[in-house]
Amino acid sequence: MTTTASVDLTIRDISTGAARGSTCSTALLDAPWDVDAGPSTYGPGASQADPIPGAAPRQGGIPERYRQASREELDRRIRAAKAELGDRVVVLGHFYQRDEVVQYADYVGDSFQLANAAKARREAEAIIFCGVHFMAETADLLSGPEQAVILPNLAAGCSMADMADIDQVEECWEQLMEVYAEELGGTDASGAADGAGAADGDDVLAPVIPVTYMNSSAAIKGFVGRHGGIVCTSSNAATVLEWAFARGRRVLFFPDQHLGRNTAKAMGIPLEQMPMWNPRSPLGGNDEQTLRDARVVLWHGFCSVHKRFTTAQIDKARAEHPGVRVIVHPECPMPVVDAADEAGSTDYIRKAIEAAEEPTTFAIGTEINLVQRLAAQHPQHTIFCLDPVVCPCSTMYRIHPGYLAWALESLLEGEVINRITVGPDVADPARLALERMLAAKPGAVSGGTTGATGAASATGASAAATGTPSGAARA
Repeated sequence: MTTTASVDLTIRDISTGAARGSTCSTALLDAPWDVDAGPSTYGPGASQADPIPGAAPRQGGIPERYRQASREELDRRIRAAKAELGDRVVVLGHFYQRDEVVQYADYVGDSFQLANAAKARREAEAIIFCGVHFMAETADLLSGPEQAVILPNLAAGCSMADMADIDQVEECWEQLMEVYAEELGGTDASGAADGAGAADGDDVLAPVIPVTYMNSSAAIKGFVGRHGGIVCTSSNAATVLEWAFARGRRVLFFPDQHLGRNTAKAMGIPLEQMPMWNPRSPLGGNDEQTLRDARVVLWHGFCSVHKRFTTAQIDKARAEHPGVRVIVHPECPMPVVDAADEAGSTDYIRKAIEAAEEPTTFAIGTEINLVQRLAAQHPQHTIFCLDPVVCPCSTMYRIHPGYLAWALESLLEGEVINRITVGPDVADPARLALERMLAAKPGAVSGGTTGATGAASATGASAAATGTPSGAARA
């Protein structure tokens, strides 16, 4: 059983024969700047087979002094730069980030918690976001206009977020408006209810309300905001769907089909009323009647990390560890969520393990960096990843201490590198969609479907926290 929190060390031990196991790519041992210098891909790891858009950001060169520095030298430089910068900078680290980077974070959390942490640290001149591109965009949306949000490696994108391209989403919307033309009623010609509808005293429901997962680009969030929609997280998806159903007959949910399906199913919506929209096919591969009968139209997107988990892995865990407690992320496929004991966000998983008073065996279905960190933090429990193959998130893995040192020392020299900014034409409606999410509270949504039960009730854990201070997040 792995006891180190470092996935990097685990991969190196496997490659040298010092530890048993396997990885999904030997290229995980390559330096990220060498990966960045090659063909445009998401990099080795879970998303390595996903097609990457041609316009995906590329990381330019990084100075030689960071590429050649030892682990010890980078540690010294990062700590010295952070100490000299003081409150001028805040470093945010996502749960899925490698331990060699998370150790320097001032806050550790999921994408929503870290966005709130960025919003709360108004005194910082710069926010270094050790995560992926859409997270840095969201931090820019919620932070002050004078604050600089920095992504240490521009190539740290997200294949799931890229699966909902703004042009494809707008084309989908146009087709849906043609199908639902007879239902437009009190909405405008675009189908937007502007956040209004039956829940706000208007007895006309919009034909469809767009809902986007946090794991989407700022352009998608802006689209949702312009069309009366809302953002959700894995923690509050059921509450957000209730909000949407109080205002519309249907929901268009993107980019993750699995979170949408698992949440809607737990709310009692039958699978036959959840057609998939394939953006490469007319009407998403559906006929008009199917779309009229739909309650939730699911976008054909997924997370390649959580797609790796299977019911066979759960069966094996139960056979080898009687009494094991299986917790998976709701981005996993529906059969996996159904077979698990619980499903919940990354923060739910962390809190469930922290709350276990008796020594417990946990089989976890989420990204390996978080799983190994939790196992190292809680040695009284037996904690392992359902997937026996070590396969981290490809794009989180593009962040490396060398890039963090570069970003910090550049600030000391008066230079802001890799700044992420969202233009006002996108930022204003995107913030509106985020504000609607923040205002949608469990139990406060009128006119909607009742809350989820069973496995999906685990996704109701509060996402309003402002991130975990790093000292409290690690043993």
